[in-house]
Amino acid sequence: MTDRWDYRASGAWRDRTYLDDFLEVVADAPDAVAVVSYRTGHDEPLRLTYGELGQRVDRIAGGLQSLGVQPGEVVALQLPNWWEFPAVVLACARIGAVVNPLVPIFRARELRFMLERTASRVCIAPTVFRNFDHAALLGELASELPTLTHPFAVGDTFEPYFLDRPWEQALEPRHLAPDALAEIQFTSGTTGEPKGVTHTPRTIDSAAAAMADTLGLDSDDVVLMSSTLAHQTGFLYGVVMAMSRGMKVVYQDVWDADQALQICATEGVTFTMGSTTFLLDSVGAQRRSHQPPPAALRYFCCAGAPIPSPLVRQARELLELEVVAAWGMTENGAVTMTRPGDPVEVVADSDGIATAGMEVRVVDDDGRELPLGEVGRLQVRGPNQTPGYYQRPDLYEAGLTAATDGGPAWFDSGDLALRRADGGIRISGRSKDLIIRGGENVPVAEVEGTLFGHPKVREVAVIGLADERLGERACAVVVPEGPAPTLAELTAFLDAAGMAKQFWPESLTIVEEMPKTPSGKIQKFLLRQQLTQP
Repeated sequence: MTDRWDYRASGAWRDRTYLDDFLEVVADAPDAVAVVSYRTGHDEPLRLTYGELGQRVDRIAGGLQSLGVQPGEVVALQLPNWWEFPAVVLACARIGAVVNPLVPIFRARELRFMLERTASRVCIAPTVFRNFDHAALLGELASELPTLTHPFAVGDTFEPYFLDRPWEQALEPRHLAPDALAEIQFTSGTTGEPKGVTHTPRTIDSAAAAMADTLGLDSDDVVLMSSTLAHQTGFLYGVVMAMSRGMKVVYQDVWDADQALQICATEGVTFTMGSTTFLLDSVGAQRRSHQPPPAALRYFCCAGAPIPSPLVRQARELLELEVVAAWGMTENGAVTMTRPGDPVEVVADSDGIATAGMEVRVVDDDGRELPLGEVGRLQVRGPNQTPGYYQRPDLYEAGLTAATDGGPAWFDSGDLALRRADGGIRISGRSKDLIIRGGENVPVAEVEGTLFGHPKVREVAVIGLADERLGERACAVVVPEGPAPTLAELTAFLDAAGMAKQFWPESLTIVEEMPKTPSGKIQKFLLRQQLTQP
């Protein structure tokens, strides 16, 4: 590869890691606030300085070493957004171990698969969270899985073992190397079986830096992270970005928009990130509050679904902040972003331009690049990109297309997109979500975005249902805002918006809530199953 793709020479890949950055902050600013942890059932949040957090990281790292955890060994953690999460992540990096975050909503089936795949000896979970007994489940899994020899529950066995003993006194420095395996993150599964996405400190740091550098975030900023830390959004921007740059990070363990606005006002939050649903809820909470919006809050970054233009306008008017649209994957973090100052139309109709070092292209099924405005397969490459899937190199290689310009191979995202004249992209849907009605491709994302503007629509997903004559027909699945809309009302709305009739949904299903991944993405394959099962 040429110098253009020498990511070390370009500075995208460093010879130090996010752990080195964290330890530097601990040494230089030990009294700065690191974490403010709002925990359900507790009247006051727990606050830790960088010095205090550093001490706990070292103690946990020493405890893991005492269990015989070796460099390269996988440590699993299924924790909510509590201070223990970043402490365990950084403790693993301290001894060269690999961290495998597991989303708190996972149950026996998912956990069994993931813990078996990684052969984790250590798994750390809450005792009870959201009325579910995680400690009991972990005990059951430990009796089934011969590799799971050291289960720990925060609030029970975790504290006396890791925190009440001076393990740090015998801690041996075995820091992660910049190119070592650091994280395994299982995909949350919008289309089926999860894959173990791997990352190194270099790919992690590059992805985290892309967000901070694009928005100009530094140690004076305060991050609110309500998206689960066990998803890549929370991991990258609620742990790595914040802790490596000495920011104060505020954790909310259960999403509540009214509480989130209060937290933003109390803690001086300047940046937060979540799904479009989080922004929708926040706008609604601000409308109900009759209070001034949080004064310091400047950026709300949305990813995972298109942001309807009415919502962007409402957020700017009611919350007085910049909405930033982003697109990315567990495999690569935020790859494209809109920029501060972009007009409403760009934020609503674009998923942004590539971040530093990342490249995107739109191709047809034969790998030929398509002209502006034509929908095709979105491919990506760059310094944020995963090295592969854990123990499944075949699955990763199947998604690669060899480059013809001397650069790295292109990774097929599984998304459909078009390239805009301004250099940005617009996601049109998942390739597996494509609806072909009578030979005509239905622009799913455009239909959904338009329907979102209807006053009776709170959330909407358009899916394809099999049809003997046309192949597929579009069905709108709607969570209503107040009284449920009729199909006639929705099609009249699309007609008034100038949308071609062949793109209109031909059936309507009303639901109370959408099945979603932990990051807020609608799981359309589950909707299809629900609507097609007898």
